[in-house]
Formats: sequence, structure tokens, C-alpha cells
Amino acid sequence: MIIKIEDVSLWRGSKFLLKNVNWQIEEGEQWAIMGLNGSGKTTLLNMINGYLFPSSGNVEVLGKTFGHYDLRELRKLIGWVSTAIQERFYLNESALDIVISGKEAVIGLFDEPSRHDILVASDLLEQLGCIDYAHRPYQTLSQGEKQKVLIARALMAKPRLLILDEPCTGLDLFAREQLLRYIDKLSRQSEAPALIYVTHRTEEILPVFDKVLLMKDGGVFAAGRRNDLMTEELMNEFLEAPVSLEYKDRRHWMNLIAFPE
Repeated sequence: MIIKIEDVSLWRGSKFLLKNVNWQIEEGEQWAIMGLNGSGKTTLLNMINGYLFPSSGNVEVLGKTFGHYDLRELRKLIGWVSTAIQERFYLNESALDIVISGKEAVIGLFDEPSRHDILVASDLLEQLGCIDYAHRPYQTLSQGEKQKVLIARALMAKPRLLILDEPCTGLDLFAREQLLRYIDKLSRQSEAPALIYVTHRTEEILPVFDKVLLMKDGGVFAAGRRNDLMTEELMNEFLEAPVSLEYKDRRHWMNLIAFPE
């Protein structure tokens, strides 16, 4: 079992951030999480990564039960790619140094990296097509380039679970499709980690993500097979707005028909 969440709720004061969440990921499954802003996606991710503890319920990630395992050690088994992480880096660090720092899941390098680590990081940058700017300061990279560096960093520690939190945010059409192509390629590798892809756009949910979790108001609206959930009837109910869905190139493209009143 990759993730097992049972009857989990999280509240602050009188406000529920998560409410009665039940969800599990089994070995070999690839999941996408979809929800609008404020649906609870980020809160759930913070909990999976061990930064938040449930007010009630049980959480088990990679076979480690919360409350019975050092969550700092658990985080070393998880790669998390998020635009929020970008703000934590030293902007004058090179792309290569940022990738190497992913081995110990730290911000900044405190020791001289080994030749082996440099080679591994360089190979990851090569795979992502960004070796040409390995020695450029992170702050000079485009948004798309930064996202690739973050993915390489997340893979540096050979994680068992890789979480991609809206990785296409801020990317133009070409950069988005290029990044999605790499994610698809990564998912098909023999030693690929379990993947969770978080988005609020249906067209980013690649065919490899055969399962989808729909989150709304801090709870689970629906969970199941992608093709079963990607219907106009269900999406209209989920979004509380009239939408149309077009199935093209094995992806679901959604358009808003009218703004909700």
C-alpha cells in the first residue's frame, strides 16, 4: 500500500480543512488529484508529506503509520514538486547545486558534493533536457526551466513516491506539453516511483493516471477510474457549473459553457 487514509479530518478552531477523507493508493496505481482552489488539495499534500497531523483518523504512507514513525525520515522517501518550494531556494545557487541538494532533502549545500552526486544530478538534468543551464543561477531560469530542475531535484533521492503539485502552473502551451511528455515518459520507466499529479485542469490528466481523486470543500467528492469520472454530468455537479468535455488524444479537454450565477 502506497497511501492509506482512513476517516481523516483536520480542523483549526471551528473550521474543517479536511473532513472524513478516505483514500488509498495501491502499488502500481498512478493517481491524479483534481479540485478547485480551496478544495483541500494542498492540505492533503502537506499531510501526506508529514507536515500536518490529522485531528482524527489514521494516515499511513509507504507503510509508515503516523504517530509510530519519524516523519522526517519519511520525507526522504517522497519527492515533492511545487511552485511554493521555489521561494525557499537561494536564488544565486546553480541549477546543478539545487538538484544535488535533493539527495538529503535540504535547502542549500553545506558540504562539497561528491563526484558521484554530481554525475547523478547531471544525468537527471540531461534526461530532462536542461543540462545546458546546469551552471546558471536558478533565478535566471524561466518558469518551465525551474520546474524541470525541481523534478530533477525530487528524483535525486530516488523517492518511492513523487508528488507533482500543479507543475504546469505558469507555463506556456509549448512548455506545458513538453513537461507533460516527460512526465509520461517517466511514469513508464521500470523503476519509476508511484506518481500523484495534482491539477485543476482535466486536460493535464494524462492516460497514465488511470485513477482520479476529486476533492471539494475539504472532502472527497468522488474517487475512481479516470474514464468513469470524466463525464459532463459528473463534472457539472462537481464544479457546479455547465461544462463540456471533449475526448481527444486520449485526454479530456474541458470548456466552461457559462459562468455559474
